[in-house]
Amino acid sequence: MRKAERALISLTDKSGIEDFAGELARLGIEILSTGGTAKKMREHGIPVKDVAEFTGFPEMLDGRVKTLHPKVHGGILAQKENPEHLRQMAEHGLQPIDIVAVNLYAFEKTVADPACTLANAIENIDIGGPTMLRSSAKNFRDVTVIVDPADYPQVLAELKEYGNTTLKTRFKLAVKVFELTSTYDTTITAWLKKVDVDSNPYFA
Repeated sequence: MRKAERALISLTDKSGIEDFAGELARLGIEILSTGGTAKKMREHGIPVKDVAEFTGFPEMLDGRVKTLHPKVHGGILAQKENPEHLRQMAEHGLQPIDIVAVNLYAFEKTVADPACTLANAIENIDIGGPTMLRSSAKNFRDVTVIVDPADYPQVLAELKEYGNTTLKTRFKLAVKVFELTSTYDTTITAWLKKVDVDSNPYFA
């Protein structure tokens, strides 16, 4: 079993992150992160590298573009035992990302506010998060993807015992991802379908 080397953590729900990330760091796993998640980990003395430093490309467009980069998605989607993938990774300077812990902008909570505008709702549609989650879940043979803090203990236990998680665990976690992203998209669609384009000032 190949040892996990690198984790990308970007969370809206940061509960338990200091313990989880702290244990990853103690296991020698490099942590990549963004924004408030990176700030919280640094407040707890956990070493973390900004994704912008990892990719060599700054966050831009008011934070709309942070993780949408080949160094992120190449690191996630590469099949780590595929010689051609490994060759291309070496050629393009890609490094493997073995663990992805992400949860999404709270769209449902945002639109629950009666004062929420269409513009505000749109800004709270997560793009980078679902993209990373789907990439990680698709490549579950090589990537551990976590959307629920309740799964931190099992992931840590397996990392400590084996240096990585088991394939069965990675598969179960991947299924959780597709369940989450399906529900997330359904929630967005249901809310947007209620928008009256004839009377909404967004379309004026």
